[in-house]
Amino acid sequence: MIDRLGLIQRVCQGRGQCVGYVGGIGRVGRLQLGEQFVDARSIHEAHYRRQERQEPPLIPIRDINPTVIKPLVTLTLIAINVIVFLLVQPHDSAAEIDSFAYEYAAIPCELRTNDPLDAAEVRSGVCEEADLGAAVFADKNVPLSVLSSMFLHGDVLHIAFNMWSLWIFGNNVEEAFGRAGYLGMYLAGGILATLGYAALNSDSTLPLVGASGAIAAVMGAYLVLFPTHRILSLVFIFFVPIPAIVLIGIWLVGQFGIDPSSNVAWEAHVAGFLFGALIALVLRVPLLRRLNAQRTPRWASFP
Repeated sequence: MIDRLGLIQRVCQGRGQCVGYVGGIGRVGRLQLGEQFVDARSIHEAHYRRQERQEPPLIPIRDINPTVIKPLVTLTLIAINVIVFLLVQPHDSAAEIDSFAYEYAAIPCELRTNDPLDAAEVRSGVCEEADLGAAVFADKNVPLSVLSSMFLHGDVLHIAFNMWSLWIFGNNVEEAFGRAGYLGMYLAGGILATLGYAALNSDSTLPLVGASGAIAAVMGAYLVLFPTHRILSLVFIFFVPIPAIVLIGIWLVGQFGIDPSSNVAWEAHVAGFLFGALIALVLRVPLLRRLNAQRTPRWASFP
């Protein structure tokens, strides 16, 4: 029988990083709306090393774009993510945290082979087509891990920035798409973001966690639907309303400048963003018509 915790603990301590992030997207710093780290992203000391953060020059606070609906889907998604992080994900030891990620998060190598990683692949970090031994988590549902990854987060700041971003942009997109359409777009965006990252990094044996691919899809839709709406942002010590096209544009450009050693899955961000923007672009006319109908008082259509 494989000593799962011992195996993963040894590997992660030696490697220094064991989980890839669909990183937080709540801040803009050096042209990236995301968390800035000096060292590689990892969790809890040798597993997720202590992260030294630089002060970001710009932090989005809220959008100046009120809705006329209660964003129940957005609130529910935030609640589910927080509940999973607090009550489902382990927090007791680094080995348990990393083991949980290997068991439930999407791993590009597994998506390519449709088989859970075996012990040799975990040890070496090399994806093998051939079955070299018993899987570490033989009962893992590989396709389902694409979905479960979207609800897992690395630490408090990771989930905090992601959920804050979802709240800023999600309520307006939910109003435009409707609850069912918005939920479908969110989930599809997150799934395609993960698959996009996996396609470009098919040899990776690192678990991928985070909701940012799905949130990037929401941001893409927001940009198409509300390009001139203002996002109140903290720029150094000043509150400044910035057009969405500028703020989100800075974030998008910044994705291509992320340090490859940061372990941030920027490819998932870009894939999710492009999906959300494309869907909103195709449906822009009916979505805006729906918004106008919702925001126009019924009596306004009568003389």
